[in-house]
Amino acid sequence: MEVVICSDADEIGRLGGQAIADLVSARPGAVLGLATGSSPRPVYADVLRRVDADEVSLKGVSTFSLDEYVGLPEDHPVSYRAEIRRVFTDAAGIPADRVHTPRASADDVEAAAQAYEDAIRDAGGIDLQLVGLGTEGHIAFNEPGSSLASRTRIKTLTEQTRSDNARFFDGDVSAVPHHCLTVGLATILDTRHVIVIATGESKAKAVAQLVEGAVSARWPATVLQAHPHVTVLLDEAAASGLELADYYRYAWEHKPGWQGP
Repeated sequence: MEVVICSDADEIGRLGGQAIADLVSARPGAVLGLATGSSPRPVYADVLRRVDADEVSLKGVSTFSLDEYVGLPEDHPVSYRAEIRRVFTDAAGIPADRVHTPRASADDVEAAAQAYEDAIRDAGGIDLQLVGLGTEGHIAFNEPGSSLASRTRIKTLTEQTRSDNARFFDGDVSAVPHHCLTVGLATILDTRHVIVIATGESKAKAVAQLVEGAVSARWPATVLQAHPHVTVLLDEAAASGLELADYYRYAWEHKPGWQGP
């Protein structure tokens, strides 16, 4: 696990954007796993800048989003399908039929979950997965207590998660759905490269558990300690609980030039 403590959101965006640009330049048909919410937006902004400057083209890319609210129509303005198209994929020039999200509005949600797993497999698996980190240690919507061997399925959101996400519903917690369709922790472990993004002091405890804590369903993100290629991009506030922060800075400063992202 590579831990990079950044000076600000712009540096996080630049490093995440560079990783995506390098991947797509080498593999124009790469498969990206996308996260929604505020954490990955600096990365998306950096990638869009590169697209606008003709540094990289994402027209051959396919994307799979991590999750979707159960009970919201796909075209609802707060649905994750609508959000990812609004903040990233449309502007990046990725064809709409290559932009995938879990079909949480399906009549048979369990069948939709299996279909999503099948679609990821049929696409050849995810090359690079972006994830944010919840204050209680979740990634995607794998809330505390999630099985470390879980696959795409329906989950009940904690009240903390609903409270955290109320900002996207005009501050109205009661409007935030209680359930979601989310990829599982084992699904995320299958991806080839995971980039975790966390900013702010409210994420410091979850970051400390992710990087230096024991692997536990209490802190679902800790399952990533078993993944061979994880990059954790943090600001100073999110890194404030790390006991080995000085070592992570030293390792980043002395990273071999030949070693990729």
